[in-house]
Amino acid sequence: MYLIVGLGNPNAKYLMTFHNVGFMCVDVLADKLNVEFDKKECKAVTAHTFINGEKVILAKPQTYMNLSGESVVELINKYKIPYDKVIVVYDDVDIDLGCLRIRANGSAGTHNGMRNIVALCGTTDFARIRVGIGKDTPMSLMNYVLSKVSEEDMTLLKPALNHAADALCEWSKGDSIERIGNRHNIKK
Repeated sequence: MYLIVGLGNPNAKYLMTFHNVGFMCVDVLADKLNVEFDKKECKAVTAHTFINGEKVILAKPQTYMNLSGESVVELINKYKIPYDKVIVVYDDVDIDLGCLRIRANGSAGTHNGMRNIVALCGTTDFARIRVGIGKDTPMSLMNYVLSKVSEEDMTLLKPALNHAADALCEWSKGDSIERIGNRHNIKK
């Protein structure tokens, strides 16, 4: 069983903001897999499917970003999912807009949602896909991540979201995160 978590904020006013890139990515994946987020459980909305005979759960925590770990821990415990079968997708201001970094593990960095997940899980031993949103503006960090993605920025972000969704699909088929990263990491 695999758990794919996209991070974001649940309120409609955050729908197309930079901080909702994780939600956007799992939405792209759900479209590719032809599944819908039709279940409410563990403080998340989820979509369930099977890939190569393995159950795959796509999740969008509804706790707001800074408490994402509450939902992730509940899902891991409910379905008894080992950490090597968990992957989290989220925005990263320290990576250029439209770039991807795929890793098997690592620190939470400056991302509050990831900090909460790491704190509540007690480990950094789960995969992650960081989608670059850059920050080339004097705007405060909070205002930037909660600002709407412009059409121009979306032209750079959309290919990254598609690559990330493809990477998630490959990962849930059992491919190694290292090989997936070699194929899908996007650098400027």
